[in-house]
Amino acid sequence: MSPNSKGVEILSIGTELLLGNIINTNAQWISEQLSQLGLNHFRQSTVGDNCDRIIKIIKEISKRSNLLITTGGLGPTPDDLTTEAIAKSFNVSLFERPHLWDQIKQKLSNSKLQDDSSSLRKQCFFPENAQIINNPKGTAPGMIWEPVKGFTILTFPGVPSEMKTMWEETAYDFIKKKFSDSYSFFSNTLKFSGIGESSVAEKINDLFNLQNPTVAPYANLEEVKLRITARAKNELEAKNIIKPVKEEIRKEFSKFIFGEDNDTLPSVLIKELTKRNQTIVFAESCTGGLLSSSLTSISGSSQVFQGSIVSYSNELKNSLLMISEENLSKYGAVSEEVCEAMAINAKEKLGADWAIATSGIAGPNGGSQDKPVGLVYISISGPNNHITNIKKLFNSTRNRIEIQRLSVNVCLNSLRLILLSNSK
Repeated sequence: MSPNSKGVEILSIGTELLLGNIINTNAQWISEQLSQLGLNHFRQSTVGDNCDRIIKIIKEISKRSNLLITTGGLGPTPDDLTTEAIAKSFNVSLFERPHLWDQIKQKLSNSKLQDDSSSLRKQCFFPENAQIINNPKGTAPGMIWEPVKGFTILTFPGVPSEMKTMWEETAYDFIKKKFSDSYSFFSNTLKFSGIGESSVAEKINDLFNLQNPTVAPYANLEEVKLRITARAKNELEAKNIIKPVKEEIRKEFSKFIFGEDNDTLPSVLIKELTKRNQTIVFAESCTGGLLSSSLTSISGSSQVFQGSIVSYSNELKNSLLMISEENLSKYGAVSEEVCEAMAINAKEKLGADWAIATSGIAGPNGGSQDKPVGLVYISISGPNNHITNIKKLFNSTRNRIEIQRLSVNVCLNSLRLILLSNSK
């Protein structure tokens, strides 16, 4: 597709999307595929299961785009209206493809299935000159159809697994051959922890004006990301375009960048501890097992993670982690003294090289003037009696889950920085 073309649009069809009953992961996935093909993707739309509204938006899209990709509305139920609405948009009739009905009956293998089962049979009707997209995982085929010159429609069912298989088996090659200009987009994402998006953006503001590669920041609760995207004929060429920009960013933020692309803080730590042949345990209070879960969600964590003690009550802190009643009474469970003792004792009791302990007030209740909601203590106990104590006061507007997740992030990133300093 040339730079002067009108581009590609995605139309998601289904009232359940508008109601928020399901998340539209199809549009996200298709967007990524289009980027890989180097296509200009300008707009996404969502419409409910209403034939008139579908017709209206399809007519609008046909006047401004070269390629429309639809998902949803291809099944046997009365609200599956996509193919019918597309045909009506261009005043054409639908014709049955008998071989598709034979395929559906074979897929269902149901002796009770009747030849006049109109609800299922409606999936076999398409415009006369439409090319069928086979659906290996379901009963609803899609189509490739050019109703008017310069405008092509590809239709897919809304079930993600069916849509992806159909795309990979049929649509990808068709789109690449007809619409791609041999250039593709390749991206490399740098991931940051311990720094805010605004701080990152402020230091490299000039890079956001680049044309090729482009640099775009985005963030979630725990991390900031910089996506560097190059338009090139192949991956090697793209890497060469990205390399100098990437090196400049790494030089500016060496302390804060923990990984790239699919890396996560847990995966990076597991890799580093495995390399060192070291193990880790946790003693969790306010994070309630979330710290342990973050590590065990990664394949290979068993090589380094020994286990944890989730001691929410003072009684368990005393009996399992040997925190004295005197210290619990004097300092309180949410204190540097108690948290440090939790880390030291967990490390010794569970026999690991490293231990991380957490104790805090995640809210929304339980805070006081001296110890407000959002106060979290973190202690890291390492080899050679190395102790690191961290006090964090998260914004009280954060909800309970956010405070717990942010606490986990600080735990993992703090250990990453300790390991980084030890390797120098």
